[in-house]
Amino acid sequence: MFTVSTVNVNGLRAADRKGYRAWLAGTDADVVCLQEVRAEPEQLAPEVLNPEGWHAHWAPAAAKGRAGVAVLSRTAPDAVRIGFGSAGFDASGRWLEVDLPDVTVVSLYLPSGEVDTDRQEEKERFMAELLPHLVDLRKRSADEGREVLVCGDWNIAHREADLRNWRANRKKAGFLPEERAWLDRVLGDEGGYTDVVRALHPEAEGPYSWWSYRGRAFDNDAGWRIDYHVATAGLAGRAVEARVERAEDHASRWSDHAPVTVRYADA
Repeated sequence: MFTVSTVNVNGLRAADRKGYRAWLAGTDADVVCLQEVRAEPEQLAPEVLNPEGWHAHWAPAAAKGRAGVAVLSRTAPDAVRIGFGSAGFDASGRWLEVDLPDVTVVSLYLPSGEVDTDRQEEKERFMAELLPHLVDLRKRSADEGREVLVCGDWNIAHREADLRNWRANRKKAGFLPEERAWLDRVLGDEGGYTDVVRALHPEAEGPYSWWSYRGRAFDNDAGWRIDYHVATAGLAGRAVEARVERAEDHASRWSDHAPVTVRYADA
């Protein structure tokens, strides 16, 4: 089996104090993708920067204290690439590709946006630039006999089943019609990718992966499913199990997101 976990850590230094390192020590994943690291490598404890048994690669944001992604793998990558050829976003700490045997794994942190603000315009620009790269990456990888897996915080709930209170959020960033339509393109004939967790659980509500710290969202499971495994068809067809590693209770959380873990059968 090939097991991959993805999680937005909501600030890795804070997550480490709350239990991230213990989770990492106990995971059986072969690859772990992190988003919203919000730290320069030199700000991380040595045991976090280079954890024993892992090959860790980091893509911090040029804007200090923002974004930042990483990929940790048990096997050393053949190649590592930061960004996707965008002059505006390659230094933003939102895209990191690693080539492992037969599969390219990506850690993605798509901007969250906010309606009628510059943040939403940034999100829309990012999406517009990313889709052609996703298409090109899939085609190039197919020519090389490789699969692609894009893991991360996509900051879009695709369907009504992907958030508990969808009616109240129809005009909010993360569930806007144009954002959902863009994901339709990624997951349709144009992009050619598959939402792995949804394919395994086509009728399920959720499973949610993010809950606001406000109110009792976590206790009431009033969450959003915005952390995805998005894969090319061959790899998606090998997915056998998906789970959200939801904390036992509010006090046990080390992020406002939970790891999303998928097991893939070997080719």
